[in-house]
Amino acid sequence: MKAAVYEGPRTIAVKDVPDAKIEHPSDILVKITSTNICGSDLHMYEGRTSFETGRTLGHENLGQVVEVGSAVTKVKVGEYVCLPFNIACGFCKQCEQGLTNYCLTMQPEPALAGAAYGFAEMGPYQGGQAELLRVPYGDFNALRLGEDAAQRQLDYVMLSDIFPTGYHATEMAGVKPGDQTVVFGAGPVGLMAAYSAILKGAGRVWVADHQPDRLRLAEEIGAIPINTNDQDPAEVVKEATLGLGADNGCECVGYQAHDPQGHEDAALTMNQLIDAVRFTGALGVVGVFLPEDPGGAEAQGELQAKGKVPIDFGMMWFKGQKVGTGQAPVKRYNRALRDLIAGGKAEPSFLVSHELNLDEAATAYDHFDARDDGWTKVVLHPNGAS
Repeated sequence: MKAAVYEGPRTIAVKDVPDAKIEHPSDILVKITSTNICGSDLHMYEGRTSFETGRTLGHENLGQVVEVGSAVTKVKVGEYVCLPFNIACGFCKQCEQGLTNYCLTMQPEPALAGAAYGFAEMGPYQGGQAELLRVPYGDFNALRLGEDAAQRQLDYVMLSDIFPTGYHATEMAGVKPGDQTVVFGAGPVGLMAAYSAILKGAGRVWVADHQPDRLRLAEEIGAIPINTNDQDPAEVVKEATLGLGADNGCECVGYQAHDPQGHEDAALTMNQLIDAVRFTGALGVVGVFLPEDPGGAEAQGELQAKGKVPIDFGMMWFKGQKVGTGQAPVKRYNRALRDLIAGGKAEPSFLVSHELNLDEAATAYDHFDARDDGWTKVVLHPNGAS
């Protein structure tokens, strides 16, 4: 089968690899029809993680079941399924509490928790930017889709990660109807956080970024764009709220945050968020921060390379703010969000700027990583166009 394989920093090759296959009676085998390039993939693509050469990328996956293991009873061959990026067992202590993002069974390293397809430090699993994908514990992990799945793949594939992740940010931030919410980052996850806040009935939602094309999308969904090229986001929000700040906010950028001039500062958006949110407000942080950043020493400093970020903790403490962090437990949200899509209440495909064949993966990564104008979200179709 063909797959998009990581061969070193900023080098992707589409090549033949061994076919994915059933390895356990609870596995299912999925023919991937839509798979997204995620902002998290770029950390690995740029060589800023421990991701190994020779592995297949891709954790945002949707496709059609072509084979099931002998222990699979629910999922059927021929069904379209969307696959949470979290690979979970369903029966460990964490999964029993709904924390599938920190599954203990599927993570082989005893000191760690959580597993994912094609992701650094989250198990040995291959990614879905390939023609076929093995899905462990298929009955538990696969979200079955309705009759409109084939025609609405661009909506449903967002349920694999970024729609639930953006929604998770708003859950950790406690967004409720009438709230004033600020989102840092207008990438796909930031836009999904803003979209989720609007779906929840937030009164005003600001989105701060310095990429004009992404800010235009934020405005199109009803958010208020803040262009950090020429505006201080915290001052914009405070000026609009009698100096108090937003009720809550979301950080959707992570440790490779950088200013409009391109200078990296892992603390940049966190500190702006702390400044922009009022006393006793809540912060939802889904931007990726890691305990080790192989490229961090050169880009930022030795402390940042060890995951030590100089955030304004004193100000956050003084303001009595609450903070939630970490990857999203996709299964907690994906059924409800699926039903919003099926009912015509949500259309997350507004993000998609490009649909490409798998053979074009290297070009897609190059443009997406460069934040070229108009490259807001790329969907690859390993088994033909959508």
